[in-house]
Amino acid sequence: MVTRDWTTGMIYLSQTILGILGNFSLLSHYLCIYFRRCKFRPTDLIIKHLTVANCLVILCRGVPQTMAALGMKHFLSDIGCKLVFYVHRVSKDVSTGSTCLLSITQAITISPSKTGCAKFKEKAPKYIGSCNILCWTLNLILNVMVPMFVTSGNRSDKNITKNTDYGYCYSFKRDRSSESLYVALLLFRDIFFVVLMVWASSSMVFTLYRHKQQVQYIRGSRSSPESRATHSILILVSTFVSLCTLSSIFHICLTVLSNPSVWLVNTSALIAGSFPTVSPYILRSHDSRVHSLCCACTRNTQSPG
Repeated sequence: MVTRDWTTGMIYLSQTILGILGNFSLLSHYLCIYFRRCKFRPTDLIIKHLTVANCLVILCRGVPQTMAALGMKHFLSDIGCKLVFYVHRVSKDVSTGSTCLLSITQAITISPSKTGCAKFKEKAPKYIGSCNILCWTLNLILNVMVPMFVTSGNRSDKNITKNTDYGYCYSFKRDRSSESLYVALLLFRDIFFVVLMVWASSSMVFTLYRHKQQVQYIRGSRSSPESRATHSILILVSTFVSLCTLSSIFHICLTVLSNPSVWLVNTSALIAGSFPTVSPYILRSHDSRVHSLCCACTRNTQSPG
């Protein structure tokens, strides 16, 4: 039992360290671009908000889960539990919304001039900041009920049925009708975002295919920054959709089951932390500015690429 808990703790710790290093490294990359006065791409602001949200997800779920797995049980106060769960849920939903916004913005950015999306090319960058602020604001409001169903477990309240033990906090069930409505809303939201991402990704794949067909006879043709950024976003969205599907399944199981096992809770937390951990590495691996920042700055100040 002790060996299994220690192994679980080490897995959480590794994921948390990788996630924090990756996301803070990506934020440092954008700070470097800012201080060197490089020209930002339209999607850079979305990626910065996505990275901040991912950092908060890791800090509010990965760190407490690691401490609990290593033996520090129920170390948070009741207010601490409510705050951690609230910030985690808001950040997770912002991460989802930012990924969706990122895929749609990139689809508009690379769309050919003759398509219907082309007319939004000039207008889209002006509304990106407002969309990010709206995303945070809506999720702060929509998740305001989350703290009401979380407790540290230190209170002697006999009316509370503690059904999910996260190791550092408890969550308890609402009534049956509220629970069903809550699960239905979660499913509707996730499906809505996934459909938008699939639509945007399909549009990007079609645009890249047509572009490849046009330049395949040009010798020495190299992929453009827009093409590399599009590939990274396609990989990011594919990763998100896969992990989001798994995470939603596990989350529904945790919500429906009256007394979920420790294995189910740990696996759900591990999957929930996977996307915030791998996303910065996916984005960095396809960004040419990471390895040639000085050259990229010179190029970007002259052209909108």
